[in-house]
Amino acid sequence: MSAAERIECKVVRTARRGVPLAIWHRADLDAPRPLVLIGHGGAGQKTSPAVERVAHALVRQAGFVAAAIDGPVHGDRAADGEDAEAVRDRFRILWAAGGSVDPMVAEWTDALDDLCAMPLVDGEAVGWYGLSMGTAYGLPVVGRTPRVRCAVLGLWGDCRPRADEILQQAALVRVPVLFQAKPDDEIITLAGARAVFAALGSADKRLTLHPGLHTEIGEPQLAETVDFLQRQLQRVPA
Repeated sequence: MSAAERIECKVVRTARRGVPLAIWHRADLDAPRPLVLIGHGGAGQKTSPAVERVAHALVRQAGFVAAAIDGPVHGDRAADGEDAEAVRDRFRILWAAGGSVDPMVAEWTDALDDLCAMPLVDGEAVGWYGLSMGTAYGLPVVGRTPRVRCAVLGLWGDCRPRADEILQQAALVRVPVLFQAKPDDEIITLAGARAVFAALGSADKRLTLHPGLHTEIGEPQLAETVDFLQRQLQRVPA
């Protein structure tokens, strides 16, 4: 395998808060490249197979740098021996209780500061990818972080707890958005997803529908994601 085909992944700790941060990039990078922040879904973690799949697609097909941190109670924050179902249940309780959004925004801000200081990252071309829980926390991250220039969101709706807050966070998002939803989603209703999409403050936004259950991300959906981020971030001068 050539250097152009090889993908490197490393986990470092952010300078300010010491949060573990996973970073993927091509081994042969010799110039700054656009960056995509990946917010994983519930019961996942920063290097879960679903995150790796997206990160590898972004790196291999678009030449981007990708990065992820764990969500609350996930990954390195989970209790010893805790399985995915228990983690998901703890997240749902935490989300319903409120209070986890501001810390996650702060941790992503710190991670982005560190990433943009790296020579392999173009800090002027930053995007967000996050479905399900990655949208629950992605909405406030994207809405409050001027350096994020575009976002792929979806699989979240006002059918979940704290609906008013979700819609308020959506209204703060002003960048181009690709919002993905599923008519057959067994967790998020299509009406709920449409409500979040309608609340987005973006002038440039598009809703697309995909087949399958909540966690089933098919190749066409992934290809649409890479194409959108590539078109959006390559418009930004390096």
